[in-house]
Amino acid sequence: MENVALKPDRQGDTLLTLADVRGAAERISGQVVRTPTLYSKTLSNITGADIWLKFENLQFTAAYKERGALNALLQLTEEQRARGVIAASAGNHAQGLSYHGTRLGMPVTIVMPRTTPTVKVMQTESVGGKVVLEGETFDEAYAHARKLEGELGLTFVHPFDDPRVAAGQGTVALEMLEDAPEIETLVVPIGGGGLLSGMGTAARGIKPGIGLIGVQAQLFPSMYARLKHLDLPCGGDTLAEGIAVKEPGEFTSKVLASIVDDVVLVSEAALESAVAVLLQIEKTVVEGAGAAGLAAVMTHKKRFAGRKVGIVLCGGNIDTRLLANVLLRDLARSGRLGRLRITLQDRPGALFKVVEEFNRHQVNILEVWHQRIFTSLPAKGLTAEIECEARDREQIDRLVAGLRAKGYDLEQVELG
Repeated sequence: MENVALKPDRQGDTLLTLADVRGAAERISGQVVRTPTLYSKTLSNITGADIWLKFENLQFTAAYKERGALNALLQLTEEQRARGVIAASAGNHAQGLSYHGTRLGMPVTIVMPRTTPTVKVMQTESVGGKVVLEGETFDEAYAHARKLEGELGLTFVHPFDDPRVAAGQGTVALEMLEDAPEIETLVVPIGGGGLLSGMGTAARGIKPGIGLIGVQAQLFPSMYARLKHLDLPCGGDTLAEGIAVKEPGEFTSKVLASIVDDVVLVSEAALESAVAVLLQIEKTVVEGAGAAGLAAVMTHKKRFAGRKVGIVLCGGNIDTRLLANVLLRDLARSGRLGRLRITLQDRPGALFKVVEEFNRHQVNILEVWHQRIFTSLPAKGLTAEIECEARDREQIDRLVAGLRAKGYDLEQVELG
């Protein structure tokens, strides 16, 4: 999809100010982790940009959301604290609110979609939150939380559409620019818009000419569509569930319309690749949303080439089984893993001859499946699917060429 640059209207800057963010920084100081901002030589070489990473996945709850949640909690009245708070969240806001609310002696109720990864439910409960599972999407969980808010007399703390929350998230930018003042462009994931609203406001207040680029998953281009006045579908099973928001915030939309330079979209394959690259190169675990910034820079290399770019690794809460799938799929895309579907005659020694060819090319066989019944082949034919491991794509290509040269009918099974 074509990237249509936005034309910011600076009149909206007063919705949120640098002073608001600095006030949040003073308020939460010493109660959240001051995470490092580090230059990545290897990622800079890969992307052609100078890359600095902000490791917000090193927060206690593994996400930046603690900042905004805590800033909002610290501004409640004594009566509100006593009655407790409620929120709807896909996970990270839930953990941040539960952790700090419990730490401050406030009852915390969290409504999550039933589709929320189990790891996020367990982690929220482990830090003191009471979890209620309702609905299939964030929007359904949100509606139920607002219903409970009225019924139980609780104070709703919005995950993004709240100036206090956005100001807290903006403290990420204060730290980044203090540690790496040379940064020229910030590339920030967008779900509801709270992180970029706060960070963008702070960054523009400190460095008026800094570039601000938001990133959304292609399956959930809600803020992208709103700011560019487009009508796009939102939905699907995205790896970046932390930014899978169908309706962006009203407050945050106004802020971003006034300050952001552009919003870009990234594919699921790009998100998967970025998660794998960060683990392999930086030895750090991020969730899909946390990898969105790097995915954008890797996807749009020409746009960021030669620029000094700051990327926020905004969260690290990813299910371990899902992470394993992502890593294996990345190996398959890179050509390290392959699956060959080979047509054979059902006779003694047929498979042995194929295996000899794998051995000749030094390609390791991981799994073998025989299919005799559910096939369109004659009764004396069979299909063998062989999953294998090689040094690189070229080694598997040589194996395929060798098998075809010996007369085998085969196809390589590709990822979608």
